[in-house]
Amino acid sequence: QVQLVESGGGLVQAGGALRLSCVASGRTFPSYVMGWFRQAPGNQRELVAIIRTDSTTNYVDAVKGRFTISRDNAKNTVYLQMNSLKPEDTAVYYCNADLRGTGIHVYWGQGTQVTVSS
Repeated sequence: QVQLVESGGGLVQAGGALRLSCVASGRTFPSYVMGWFRQAPGNQRELVAIIRTDSTTNYVDAVKGRFTISRDNAKNTVYLQMNSLKPEDTAVYYCNADLRGTGIHVYWGQGTQVTVSS
């Protein structure tokens, strides 16, 4: 079992920046594909970015060039640096852990609210 705790959300003006953090429990963090998802009111949860065990990354088109996902295996932490924020980035952001990317052992954090004002 892995517990994920997100932090770093808040209210920011359009064009501003935030950095989200997600700390995972346990000693198998390097074996997890880590992801950030978001869910806006009335919308389905969507993938924002993932970082694999070899630190390769993928992003949804809407955030490419603005968001950066990274991981620090020594700290069991994954980050999401969000720059040039837009009102449409407003959502609850969730951290996700998928053991070896198999989709079998998947864990979620409780979410952190990001609100971008225009």
